[in-house]
Amino acid sequence: MHPAKKPRKSTSWCVVGAQLAHFRKLARLTQFQLADEIGVHVDTIASIEQGRRALHIDLATQLDEFLATGGVLAIGASHMPTRERLPAFVQDFIEYEQEALTLLSYENQLVPGLLQTEDYAAAVFGCLFPPITPEEAAERLSARLDRKRIFEQKPWPPMMNFLMEEVILHRPIGGQPVLQEQIRHLRRCAELPFLGLQIIPTRRENHAGLDGPMVLLETPDHDQLAYLEGQRVSFLVDDPDEVSVLQQKYGMLRSQALTPEESTGLLDDLAGET
Repeated sequence: MHPAKKPRKSTSWCVVGAQLAHFRKLARLTQFQLADEIGVHVDTIASIEQGRRALHIDLATQLDEFLATGGVLAIGASHMPTRERLPAFVQDFIEYEQEALTLLSYENQLVPGLLQTEDYAAAVFGCLFPPITPEEAAERLSARLDRKRIFEQKPWPPMMNFLMEEVILHRPIGGQPVLQEQIRHLRRCAELPFLGLQIIPTRRENHAGLDGPMVLLETPDHDQLAYLEGQRVSFLVDDPDEVSVLQQKYGMLRSQALTPEESTGLLDDLAGET
């Protein structure tokens, strides 16, 4: 297994980061002192200065005011190319996934990508709106299936745990036969020695993950990362404080889910449905 890559730097954000570092040093402040004055974590300032994190307009304006830059940072942040408004290392998530030591996933709408059957994945891409072309769908399906190489790693794949909402097992994406085969596949996955699978029952009154899905992973360098997805947006989070909060959420979700044994029992019941 190759060592995990460090997050890539965005060339444009490196320029903005260098400007921030310049103004900070002119003010004779350390990164820690500036972070304390602004009310952010020191890692946030460090990541921005290194070009690993986008500088959002609100924070840029706050920094401009505090450092008396005349609005330079806000102007720079507002003129970033659209493709670079997200940190460049978001594109590295799949590579981090393939190299992870541990991988923890929570999904509330779909079967996690790594556990999807080919027919289920194809149906998922067929649900996209606005729709994509058949060529784009085929390319995305190929890429998703290629991610399953993670299960072939020697001597063992990463330790994995998947939390899924029960409603996912009742949503017939692709039709009932596709869903039934997907449920049987999940049941087989639950037998893998390196994989845990737990279902969060719909009847659960208290729920720690209402903000949406997440993936937590540990790199070979023991860095802790989190990957979040929303409507047409995704983020790779490396701020230790933020990742820690998400890890706490995940721990609570595990306690609110069915046990692995109860979860496999539910999968057995659903697989027997007509």
